[in-house]
Amino acid sequence: MLDRLVHRGPDDDGCVTVADSWLGHRRLSIVDVDGGHQPLVNGEGDLWLVGNGEVYNHEALRETLDESLFSTASDNEVALHLIDSDGADALARLNGMFAFLVAGGDGRFLAARDPVGIKPLYWVRLPGRTVFASEISAFDRELRDRVEAFPPGCYWTPATGLVRYAAAVPGMSGLPAESDEPPKKVLEQTRDVLVESVSRQLMGDVPVGVFLSGGLDSSLVAAIAQHLLRERGETLKTFAVGSEKASDLAAARAVAEHLDTEHHETVYSSDEATAALPDVVRVIEAFDASLVRSAVPNLMLARFTAKHVKVVLTGEGADELFAGYEYLRDYSDSEELHDELVRSIEGLHNLNLQRCDRVTMAYGLEARVPFLDREVIEFALALPARWKLSAAGRPEKELLRKAFEGWLPHEFLWREKAQFGDGSGAAEVLSEPLSESVSEEELRRERRAVTPPLRTREELAYFRIFRRHLGPVRPERTLGRFATA
Repeated sequence: MLDRLVHRGPDDDGCVTVADSWLGHRRLSIVDVDGGHQPLVNGEGDLWLVGNGEVYNHEALRETLDESLFSTASDNEVALHLIDSDGADALARLNGMFAFLVAGGDGRFLAARDPVGIKPLYWVRLPGRTVFASEISAFDRELRDRVEAFPPGCYWTPATGLVRYAAAVPGMSGLPAESDEPPKKVLEQTRDVLVESVSRQLMGDVPVGVFLSGGLDSSLVAAIAQHLLRERGETLKTFAVGSEKASDLAAARAVAEHLDTEHHETVYSSDEATAALPDVVRVIEAFDASLVRSAVPNLMLARFTAKHVKVVLTGEGADELFAGYEYLRDYSDSEELHDELVRSIEGLHNLNLQRCDRVTMAYGLEARVPFLDREVIEFALALPARWKLSAAGRPEKELLRKAFEGWLPHEFLWREKAQFGDGSGAAEVLSEPLSESVSEEELRRERRAVTPPLRTREELAYFRIFRRHLGPVRPERTLGRFATA
């Protein structure tokens, strides 16, 4: 299984047998720490942890623990000692993206995943045996029809079964509006909470870059990161991808020039995009047409970016928090809009976040998502949804744009949204040729191979690749589907 996951951690590997459990780990070296090798072990040598991801508030949590417990500066070791001292309930104190497996010499075992599901975790439950992995393809083929996504915000132990310790969306949300427009203080708070999140996620001892599409979300992340890095005497690296005439490339170039970043871009042809499809479907372990189209340029961008940095920040999550999608313009009732934003955030783990994780980790590149920091989610969803409604003369994400007045020129701050697959040129390149490869008769015959049924000829073409690679995986247990293909 570890051999199938080398791409996720090309720098090191480790494993340990603990009582009746076995833990294995592939390491991506981001923090230069003595003893950062995993599995990590406590001082008594009787509790071990393997982890994927980052705990952003690890320094504050470390101050609450006995410093003599620690043998490394690893953020994951903080999680180990918290669990050792306080049990599984300590997971609720972590702010980060993570999947952990913990095993003790006394037979203790715990599996856990972060509340939003930014980092992946899958499991297979068998009589007398439970198997975990970060990707579906890591499982032996004969187990794949039993693979399920481990639910975000939950932990599992043999004694307790599955327990929810935190929700993706906090309970206090969607407060009533006291005014028609957000006051200045709210705009300042919106700006501050995102700046603090980006600051937390710049942690590490390796250069951190930004995926820059030239759209609002990634441009804001880049503007904040460049501001923070300049204070350290450093310069941000930004990365963009697109077909030769793609709108994203020109927009990203203009934003990078304004911010004075070290900008890198890569251009792909229609032939390269089509040729990449089998790899893309294999990597993202999904066949949803919209997801695949956006993943094609993402994968090319990740491959290119991994030559320069090991960590990138992205703009994922802003549309779900601040109502950025085009279909949300149809909502006129604030309560209904809020409910839809909550639903979309709760479904991110097996759609956009699955794509984001897989395309980057395929090349040993870690993606971080500042908009989906727990504190940002809690703040943004406590804002009255009324302030997020869009209408004629009121663009989507107006609140977010106003919060960052002065951080970007007007034409960048108020640029109309384009889906990444559209702005990068992938939709135009892929949809028609893939649709032509499948007949209407084939779609009628094969569309019910999964539940819910396949919707388009293009989606069937992707599903065939998915099935060839992963075999008998049951998609309804492992991935989500967008409302439209």
